[in-house]
Amino acid sequence: MEPEPTTALLERAGVADTVTRLFVNTDERNWKGVMDCFADRVLFDMSSLSGSKPSRVSPKKIADQWESGLRGLTAVHHQIGNMLVEVEGAEAGAFCYATATHYYPNPTGNNTRTFVGTYDFHLVKVEDGWRIDMFRFNLKFTEGNALLSDLAKKGAKRE
Repeated sequence: MEPEPTTALLERAGVADTVTRLFVNTDERNWKGVMDCFADRVLFDMSSLSGSKPSRVSPKKIADQWESGLRGLTAVHHQIGNMLVEVEGAEAGAFCYATATHYYPNPTGNNTRTFVGTYDFHLVKVEDGWRIDMFRFNLKFTEGNALLSDLAKKGAKRE
């Protein structure tokens, strides 16, 4: 039986909101907010960027990795769009285009690094909303200062 149109729209909006909150919380470095977007275990796949194999991890491990990787950067900005959401009962899939721009002013004058790609998500519905239990980033290309994160970490250590 198909859900009522209003219910289906609300469910799709809830899925999209969870994905959006993940990126907003990341940019704001609100690590508790990041963890709240995830299920207890997440199939986490950044292999297109890092070369590491996908693995099941906790939300805390993801937040800790991101906090460490973004440490020292002056700003991080994720922009997502072209989101597609499919909901089937208590499970959902989402896809979106994305860019992530990292900013750190430094003596080289090359102050940014941009990552362009797409994301695939699987979400499950829990009592208080939707949670991401599968996260995959599909890198298309990077542009800018490849040493930016290293420069930012060194700068943060000096402060």
